[in-house]
Amino acid sequence: MRLKVLYHDRCFDGLASAATFSRFYRERQHADVEVAYEGLAHRAGEVFRPGAFDGDENAVVDFRYSPDPRLTWWFDHHESAFPTPGDRERFAADRSGKKFYDPKARSCTKFLADTATRVFGFDQGPLAELIAWADLIDGAQFKDPRSAVELREPALQLMTVIEGSADATFLHGVIARMQRDSLAQLVAWPEAAARLAPLLGAHRANIEIFRRASRLERNVVRTDLSGQEMDSFNKFIPYYLFPDATYTLTITRSKDRAKISVGSNPWKPGSRRHDLAKICERYGGGGHPVVGAVSLPPGEVARAHVIADEMFAEIAD
Repeated sequence: MRLKVLYHDRCFDGLASAATFSRFYRERQHADVEVAYEGLAHRAGEVFRPGAFDGDENAVVDFRYSPDPRLTWWFDHHESAFPTPGDRERFAADRSGKKFYDPKARSCTKFLADTATRVFGFDQGPLAELIAWADLIDGAQFKDPRSAVELREPALQLMTVIEGSADATFLHGVIARMQRDSLAQLVAWPEAAARLAPLLGAHRANIEIFRRASRLERNVVRTDLSGQEMDSFNKFIPYYLFPDATYTLTITRSKDRAKISVGSNPWKPGSRRHDLAKICERYGGGGHPVVGAVSLPPGEVARAHVIADEMFAEIAD
């Protein structure tokens, strides 16, 4: 039997969700199963490629809903999980008992683990470290910006490796090891360790890039990185540099997309007055109330600037 797990690519919570689901499936559904993985990225247009659901059973974790009848399992926590009202209606009508959604969950990993434990009797104990860190990272529960940016913990170093790696074979190896290794063991794995040092160097360089390119306008840190290719960065850098900001608004460009990222300061939760997911949904994007993004075709940088200006006019004090 072949299980296909599709997950939010280059995201700690996405990979941890795939690892948690895989272990649950082997322990509580079918022990003798071949598992294949595929990463999914938010972008303009259709995100599920033709033929993506090619397993005997297919699961999507930490990513938007698909009405494809071949989708067997689904776990997500994004407020913008349903691209159309019809998708939401089809999910509500589903009686399989294998599709779950909670937009109030801080991370998909913990939501998935708790649901699998409650409904199917899954023992999440062996994955306790992974689940706790996924919930902390995706829920931005760091004690301060320094903790999130200085990357001293193995989990945060692994997060950096995951976010900075486009090699699907490597990332699928991370998912496999997440099911059995501690995070310290995983970071010490030669395949991960070899990637970490240059990525830490790039991270330090990114801090300086943000320092030069960012400005605080009213309560918003605005950063325009569209003049260079950059698709991945530590999203807490703006708060590290401007701890009094309420929001961040960043434009980036890569070979695959132009992107507007908007976030709210997790260390000033009382200052947020806007649902960022709903703002992003107006432009075809989405996310959570506290963080969201809009992806456009790579040639639409000018439109990205227009959208960023409109967002700024709405969220700035």
